[in-house]
Amino acid sequence: MAGVPVAVKTTSLPDSRVRLQVEVPPGELEGGLERKAQQLGRKLKLPGFRPGKVPVSLIIQRIGREAVLEETVRDGLSSWYSDAIEIAGIVPVGDPQLDLGDLPEQGKALEFSIEIGVLPKAELGAYQGLEVARREPQVGEDLLAQEVDALRERLARLETAERPAAKGDFVVIDYVGSLLVADGAGDERAQLLEGGEGRDQLVELGGGNLIPGLEDGLLGASAGEERTVEVTFPPDYSNDELAGKGASFAITVKEVKLKQLPALDDELAVDAGFDSLEELRDDIRRRLMEVEEGRIEAEFLRAALDAAVENAQVGVTPELVKARAQEMWERTLHSLSHRGISREAYLLATAQPGDPQSGDPQALASQREAQILAEIEPDADLALRREAVLTAIVAAEEISPTEEDLLQAVSETAEREGMEPAKLLAELRQSGRLDDVREDLAARKAVELIAARATPIPMAQAEARERLWTPAKEHDQDEKASPSAGLWTPDR
Repeated sequence: MAGVPVAVKTTSLPDSRVRLQVEVPPGELEGGLERKAQQLGRKLKLPGFRPGKVPVSLIIQRIGREAVLEETVRDGLSSWYSDAIEIAGIVPVGDPQLDLGDLPEQGKALEFSIEIGVLPKAELGAYQGLEVARREPQVGEDLLAQEVDALRERLARLETAERPAAKGDFVVIDYVGSLLVADGAGDERAQLLEGGEGRDQLVELGGGNLIPGLEDGLLGASAGEERTVEVTFPPDYSNDELAGKGASFAITVKEVKLKQLPALDDELAVDAGFDSLEELRDDIRRRLMEVEEGRIEAEFLRAALDAAVENAQVGVTPELVKARAQEMWERTLHSLSHRGISREAYLLATAQPGDPQSGDPQALASQREAQILAEIEPDADLALRREAVLTAIVAAEEISPTEEDLLQAVSETAEREGMEPAKLLAELRQSGRLDDVREDLAARKAVELIAARATPIPMAQAEARERLWTPAKEHDQDEKASPSAGLWTPDR
């Protein structure tokens, strides 16, 4: 339930939008005002009062009631918005349009309105007894051979090679790096790189792990040889002070090593913990089969849901699609930021050769962002339809996860965080996040219900049905070809 006793009146608008008239009662508003005044009063110094002990009435008088009220409303809006959404029982899509109006006089309620897109209601079609394609699990010999080769790579040994280094070899080196810096006369001089020195470093030639050009500069070197390799740091190098600058590395090659793969025999199996090569291959095949079966199950669940979506009627508008696409893009940016990748860096890095070009990096980034949002829209449209259908099925089937279901759902996260599932569940309940877990779990159960009641059919049978002519399909083609349907384009 909502944590704040706000009152909400909901008005439906065209194109899957609603307006919420929200009222925050005077008692709640005044309570927040006093808490904000106490917070602001900790920094207020008045003669005769110790820090943090100034009465609330004096704080409000000194700072001004309107100024404190503005801070109170700014802090409370997010919570009041969440509570209004919960009370209205809607699933918002996109950013809200907020109309706050004038701040109320003392003793009056705060009133504001929210207009926002909402998840449309689905008119369910058939979602039980669907025939859904499901492929048979297969593990090809090529995939099995790749896994065996990967194991051989992991168990490979490095042996000293009495010859010059070649691509794929490893070299043991000492190095000292210097930055090429222009002096006052325009000439370049060497300046030692901070942290640019190493001893007994093992480097793979051709591994692509060093500054471009450094590995190539060591090809053909022999043990005991000294070389000076000049390179240029990439423009997007992680250290901005070095990006795009030239450097010189004085390198001593101490040893050349050749990677020797173990033979494909029973000895390899013994090293991996098996009695024979055939037993090793059987184990790898079994694990690959488990992965393949899990992948097929996920595909089947998704295909069953999409079959139910295809049978349903959902009023998704272009505005909702654009709003959901923006939400998906914002989540991507949030995830990238946690990996230290900025919006601008990602947009410029993913620009394609055929993209519109501009001399202004900011303009190019904006063009690329608009392109990405357009590319996301089909996925956003499908996501909205899936969500609407699942919401309708959860209601139709009265799916309500039990406490045991919730404990099981959070058990993996609890184990990862080193705590009991019941404790994590209690924390989620206290923080108001348990409803999100419950809704996600209910949706998963709805997908599982559709799949459990579906009949799997072979892929070949499903593909044959797609190719089968029917009068309805011919009618659809005629509609698409008619002038009223507009010109054909590749994205239709």
